[in-house]
Amino acid sequence: MGLRTALRRIAATRVAVLLVTAPGATAVRLAVEAGVRRRGPAWGWAESPAAANALLVAAGPGHQAGDTLPDSLPGRLWDLLPHPKARATAAGEDEAGPALDSLAEALAAGPGWRSGSAPGGPGRQARKGAGGQDTELVAGLPMAERGDDRDGLRLDVLHLPLGPALPDWPAGLVVDVALQGDVVQEARVRPLSGPGALPPSGDALPYWDEPWLRAARGESVSEGAAHRRRCAAHLDSLGRMLGVAGWPGPADRARRLRDAALRGAPAGVLLPGVQALRRRVERSRTLRGLVRGLGPLPAARARELGVDGPALAAAGDAYDRLLRWPAEAERSAAGVDSTALLADRRPVGPRGRLDGPRPPSRALLDALPPLLAGAELAAARLIVASLDPDPDELLGEEVPHG
Repeated sequence: MGLRTALRRIAATRVAVLLVTAPGATAVRLAVEAGVRRRGPAWGWAESPAAANALLVAAGPGHQAGDTLPDSLPGRLWDLLPHPKARATAAGEDEAGPALDSLAEALAAGPGWRSGSAPGGPGRQARKGAGGQDTELVAGLPMAERGDDRDGLRLDVLHLPLGPALPDWPAGLVVDVALQGDVVQEARVRPLSGPGALPPSGDALPYWDEPWLRAARGESVSEGAAHRRRCAAHLDSLGRMLGVAGWPGPADRARRLRDAALRGAPAGVLLPGVQALRRRVERSRTLRGLVRGLGPLPAARARELGVDGPALAAAGDAYDRLLRWPAEAERSAAGVDSTALLADRRPVGPRGRLDGPRPPSRALLDALPPLLAGAELAAARLIVASLDPDPDELLGEEVPHG
């Protein structure tokens, strides 16, 4: 009893949250992130299930997690968390705070502690791997197979899914990769959205694209509201990229500025902060050395794939795409006070035009596989973050991605 009490007290003093965001739940994710930050240094984010003691599923309003995530995903992740642990779901922005409170209360009370339920040694099981073949799992990880590398040698090939529950990862995205060593040989994008995944409300729109889509259907939307949402979207992408790159201080600063933009901070308050962050990012030689050369996407190839927005304007590698976000955020921050109505009814969101035959994020996802082939695994995460596709744009898409 004394050991259990001590474990509960330790868990209560540090809440490490593993956040799983369903497509369509961007606003809930933002509310959860802001709520964790407000709770101070005793709260933080877990990099993996093994490092977490709290699982929180962010779902869209009216959703159950299984509406846009595989039914078994939260349960599988829950099984991987060590004891003591707690679990909650927030199905709307107003549920974020209560869900976080419930995690702290559950950890303090210890309902997640179940004696005798801790797993034993590594177990073996079979699953269907890429192409439907049986792939053996040891302790939840797939065993390597054999395959030819680019020099014709027979080396171990590991089929590994990246996502959908990774920190700073697009909601609901899975990238199936074939690895030899730590190098990606093949990649296949598998967003967990598409036909039938439309949010329950017919009025629901992708969060980051909402102002332009509302204006396009005839609603009155101010230029300031559009600038504010665009600024926040780019700061969100920047914060996720910096988080993946391992630069937590500026990543947190980007998120704080993002939240300030969404809360209605005036340009006089918002703009200096964005400018300072942009200068800090541009001056970092370490960041440039880490990202430069990854995932080159020249303008001609981007146009061929239908890529638009900042990724097209960058016309370069992951570092060029990274630099576009603070620059675009700065321009938008300068206009957040405008009360004029959007005059141009052509909807152009943070990732590109929204009135084309397919959403901008579909083209970003199509660009990923060739960019990932040949990249090291750590670099692959940076390449994904440098494009930051928004799976919310794919909800209800008529044509599934093959």
